[in-house]
Amino acid sequence: MAANEYQVTGMTCGHCEMSVREEVSGVAGVEDIQVSAQTGRLVVSGSGEIDDAKVLAAVEEAGYTAVRA
Repeated sequence: MAANEYQVTGMTCGHCEMSVREEVSGVAGVEDIQVSAQTGRLVVSGSGEIDDAKVLAAVEEAGYTAVRA
């Protein structure tokens, strides 16, 4: 299983986590999402390649910014 890690800026609470999780779950190939507002960490896992650009766009759609960690 492939896992990509990102650092998300701007999350402050559980609602923020939920927003990011909801948007990122729509990215093709994503099977598992771990997100923490406390650390700003987002780990996205899937059985195949996950498109970084699509994950970053999904985070932006949720209202936050992210970079690959």
